[in-house]
Amino acid sequence: MTQDPCSSAYRPNVGIMLVNRAGRVFVAQRIDSPGAAWQMPQGGIDPQEDPRRAALRELEEETGIPPELVRIVAETAGWLCYDFPPELAPRLWKGGYRGQRQRWYLMRFLGDDSQIRIDGPEPEFSDWKWVAPAELVGLIVPFKREVYTRVLEEFAPHLEPGAEPEGSARRTGD
Repeated sequence: MTQDPCSSAYRPNVGIMLVNRAGRVFVAQRIDSPGAAWQMPQGGIDPQEDPRRAALRELEEETGIPPELVRIVAETAGWLCYDFPPELAPRLWKGGYRGQRQRWYLMRFLGDDSQIRIDGPEPEFSDWKWVAPAELVGLIVPFKREVYTRVLEEFAPHLEPGAEPEGSARRTGD
């Protein structure tokens, strides 16, 4: 992790922790990895795009879940950063970034599993599942684990089933 989350060396990105009614977290296996590479949905922020809008767009692109099937419960208080491993950095985005800086959103899934579609026009995932929050970090590639740990810490008050009353989203730490 870096001390300078606003550095231009980090690609602007959003991450989505999607939880179902049972309080389990959505994870998906990356299609471009021969080994286990589970992650939560995430993706880049387009120029002039609001991070919240980017999160809803990325969720729909990667899972087929439209905005009306989720409720944004919380977002991280600030940007979280991670570095790409040295062997990957030169290959990702033509070596233009040292890593990613992410704004994370906790979203409650209001639909049912049959509405999740990872087989879109440009699929990024080959499989998906719901996992207990306590299982999450152990499934993730090592270079993202610190960010996932911090996301879990910030969103912990909202992760129990029924923990979040209906209402507007708020940033953690507010």
